[in-house]
Amino acid sequence: MQKKYLKTTILIFIVSVLIITVIGGYFYVEKHKKTPQNTTAKVIEKKQNLPKPIKLNLPDDGNQYDVIVVGAEPEGVAAARSAAKNDAKVLIINKHNGPGGLMTYGMLNTIDMSKGPNGILLTQGTFKEFFKGIGSKNSFDVNKAKEVFLKLLSLPNITQSYNTVFEKPIMDGNKIIGITALKDGKQVNFYGKRIIDATQDADVAASAGVPYTVGAEDMGVKGKVQASTLVFRLKGLDWDNLIKIIKYEKKIPATYINDTSANGFLSITKKYKPSTQMLRLRGLNLGKQDDGTVLVNALLIYGVDGLNKESIDNGIKLAKKELPRIVEFFRKNIPGFEKAELDGTADELYIRETRHIKGYYTLDINDVVFNRDFYDRIAIGSYPVDVQATSPEDTGFVYGKPVEYAVPFRCIVPQNVDNLLVVGRSASYSHLAAGSARTIPIGMAEGDAAGVASAYSIAKNKSFADIIGNEKDIKNIQSILVSQGAYLTPFKVENSVEKSWANTGLKFVLHWGLIVPGYNNDFKLDENIKSISFYYMTTNMIKRSLPNKSQIVDDNYQYLKKYIADRPMNKEEAAQILLTYSGYANEINKYKGKLFELAHEKGLISDIAYNNMKSRENVKWADAYDMVLSLYNYLKNFTK
Repeated sequence: MQKKYLKTTILIFIVSVLIITVIGGYFYVEKHKKTPQNTTAKVIEKKQNLPKPIKLNLPDDGNQYDVIVVGAEPEGVAAARSAAKNDAKVLIINKHNGPGGLMTYGMLNTIDMSKGPNGILLTQGTFKEFFKGIGSKNSFDVNKAKEVFLKLLSLPNITQSYNTVFEKPIMDGNKIIGITALKDGKQVNFYGKRIIDATQDADVAASAGVPYTVGAEDMGVKGKVQASTLVFRLKGLDWDNLIKIIKYEKKIPATYINDTSANGFLSITKKYKPSTQMLRLRGLNLGKQDDGTVLVNALLIYGVDGLNKESIDNGIKLAKKELPRIVEFFRKNIPGFEKAELDGTADELYIRETRHIKGYYTLDINDVVFNRDFYDRIAIGSYPVDVQATSPEDTGFVYGKPVEYAVPFRCIVPQNVDNLLVVGRSASYSHLAAGSARTIPIGMAEGDAAGVASAYSIAKNKSFADIIGNEKDIKNIQSILVSQGAYLTPFKVENSVEKSWANTGLKFVLHWGLIVPGYNNDFKLDENIKSISFYYMTTNMIKRSLPNKSQIVDDNYQYLKKYIADRPMNKEEAAQILLTYSGYANEINKYKGKLFELAHEKGLISDIAYNNMKSRENVKWADAYDMVLSLYNYLKNFTK
């Protein structure tokens, strides 16, 4: 496969620089997996040391709401319930005619769970209540889910307003004091002391002036977001027969099924040829409904701008046009699907990514993969960093699998606007960290924290900015959360990879998405790196982290394209790439045979990397991580 990409890359490089930037990461993982190096991780739980939970007695200010939650997504339901449980007078509004959002109107009915190494559910609180309500199944009945969400919201101090569309914030300087919404064709103003933005796209925050990035923009790749999906429904499937075919007759390899869920089928679905390159059928996620129908999450739609209604509508139209062909393919190719019929689609598109707001802290991919805990933890997750494809030219990447990591309170406190919290997939995560943290159970844990923090801040007459800097306040909020069912046990994960001499370089390249360690966290530290991998690691580093210097990649392509090759990279060749990009191309012929020493002398190879490599010929991945970081520091700090 790498040779195929090699030929393609050389032919289209000049006209496809952006595509190369996006797909280059593919080449950083060798085609044939070897046994990964020892990446063992040991979890050590710590004593909690929290004060006794305090009772919040909020003042009754007549008709004004204490907390307004915009968006009855699952995260918003958790936020509203949590605030109400802590004495707040709550209003929750939603554009649909009921709660549940993506789960009920987008029909995303298979849950991405976060569990600890001992099997404990890490996202407890309101999510655990919801999970029990749907029968403790990873795939659930959508109508049942809506009933459970309504029950969770049935507290006397929660007012629910549906078919109510957020229009704009009401501001007092940099403070948000309410919202304007459209209900029954009329504009209505709602005022509240604290606002929680639980919309999928952080609409309230963005319109109030909170800074944000979109998609992969934060890692230097503009205009790229994870593909969207239209969930569709099938009838005519005999689930018991499907269990027999998959589980006992084993007619479909690498596929799992239980009484409500099934996933896999990739050996078959990868053979499907869509009518347009803007669609792809990946492996199937199936979720059985109580009426016997089955929901299918499988069809990727590229190029959808989730912030543009016309783009969303076009994406839905494109997917619906394709579905009859897909169902026909199912009938002909998947055992057990011979009588399958299309029975409808979700009301809304499953959009995986739009905005990432800028909070007081942005969760990084290294925080996730290397299992970081925070003093102000409000949620703990462990879901793999699963970043879906952003274009037809890639197939999506798994950037690692954490043991467990914490989300700090600062991630839901936005910059520039007071009285506001943001929960869900558009909270303050990097593009890569969002591959894990965007999952709904983590967002619902954040919702719990937002509800408690809102009530607490009103009771104590403190801003969220004041709270994040006060450890006593943070511990009080955590204490209330734990007393109400949250799982927030402090932890430390001892990871052997972090003891590597190349750890700093490794984290640098992972931050920029230049390596893809997969589900096994395989960083290949002691393996030889291929020439093509080193080439793309350096070029994409420059394009992503130093865009003002990206021209040097294009200018030197003709000289360095010979390194787009599927063979081990030796240290002399690596040194030539480093020296060329650093402006020393004219000296290469003069120092031929001594380029490794010259690159070290110029500061492009650190002392430790030099000493590790000087007695051998080939470059290992650990060496490459360190050299790429050295090249970055050189280019960033030096103008030749």
